[in-house]
Amino acid sequence: MELLANQPPDDAPLQPDSSADDAARPTRRLCSPRRIPAALTALVITAATGTLLFDIARVRAGREAAAWRSRLAHELATRPLDDIWMLTGAALTAALGLWLIILALTPGLRHQLPLNTRGHNPVRAVLDRDAAALLLRDAALRVPGVSRARIRVRRHRITAHADIRFRDLGEAKTELAEALREQRDQLTLVHPPRITLRVRQRRN
Repeated sequence: MELLANQPPDDAPLQPDSSADDAARPTRRLCSPRRIPAALTALVITAATGTLLFDIARVRAGREAAAWRSRLAHELATRPLDDIWMLTGAALTAALGLWLIILALTPGLRHQLPLNTRGHNPVRAVLDRDAAALLLRDAALRVPGVSRARIRVRRHRITAHADIRFRDLGEAKTELAEALREQRDQLTLVHPPRITLRVRQRRN
């Protein structure tokens, strides 16, 4: 579990109780900083603009333009818009721009589930999906007759597979479903995923 706290300092003035506002305000997922895409984008833009500005400065100083810039200007001026290379370049540029827009507008951190901390201290907490799956698996293995359990946690669904030995399949499934629901509720997730349970009888 990862806890991110934003506590006021000890000498800060007391604020009025805002528990009603906190209850009305939805809890959102934490936003990913996405340092690598931001750094790569900034590096590419800096390199491209720096190279272009350097060549423009050389031209202003009385020298000839670089061969790559002259060739690029010639290609852009003479190639038709329906040329395959023009269409390919436009499609790649549009795809890259759409990817950057998606990264900018979405919170990310899909592997972390936000916890419900309303009414408590101003702490934002998240639970890793693997940790949630481990807790649910331990709860499933505590059910008598369950010899093996595999749990997969997603944002909106928990998929559980269990092997039952030496016990009636229906009774074990009912008790296992109840144990999983109880453990899921104890996780205090903001959006509790629904549970899909599949069991099978193992004789040997």
